[in-house]
Amino acid sequence: MSCIKSSVCKLCRRENTKLFLKGDRCFTDKCSFERRPYPPGQHGQSRLKFSEFALQLREKQKAKRYYGLSEKQFRRYFEKADQSKAITGTELLKYLELRLDNVIYTLGYASSRREARQLISHNHFLVNSKRVNIASFVVKKGDVIEVAQKSREMNKILIGIQSVARRTMPSWLDANHAAFKGTIKDFPSRDEVSIPVEESMIVEYYSR
Repeated sequence: MSCIKSSVCKLCRRENTKLFLKGDRCFTDKCSFERRPYPPGQHGQSRLKFSEFALQLREKQKAKRYYGLSEKQFRRYFEKADQSKAITGTELLKYLELRLDNVIYTLGYASSRREARQLISHNHFLVNSKRVNIASFVVKKGDVIEVAQKSREMNKILIGIQSVARRTMPSWLDANHAAFKGTIKDFPSRDEVSIPVEESMIVEYYSR
């Protein structure tokens, strides 16, 4: 599991976009990015001119931090996407979207991907009726994700269900919150991936 020890709000400010790393707080006026929409540090408000390499790096860092991955994990997904016959950038985002922690968050059973990873590691979810405690587990079309029976009264999960109303549910997922279940209806298309990133620049970064 990737562990971010610094303030996650600084990551949003560094990437100049909301990464929604703190759940409901990101939707309120307490959000640090809304209050200080510029990079952290003494030179944060300076006008800097970025090189092509720097722009590519920022896109890679943005995607990596959005999904909460280490560099080693992110590089592994890129290499897997690069070996496929599909468009590398689009395939990379598909693999990231199909991670169990991202699916749990998107379905609304956690307030953030970070929280989803914690809940998964504590055996609160089942995939096709089998307990899975690995956040990087990649789901497939037709898989059914379910909250474990003993976990359905947890405040974190109930709060996550309430907060998902603020987000758009992609069409490739079907959430049945009454039954604490979710189904993978299809593979995500590029149009349904909400992260504001130029994946072609990530490909250029790793291909240099």
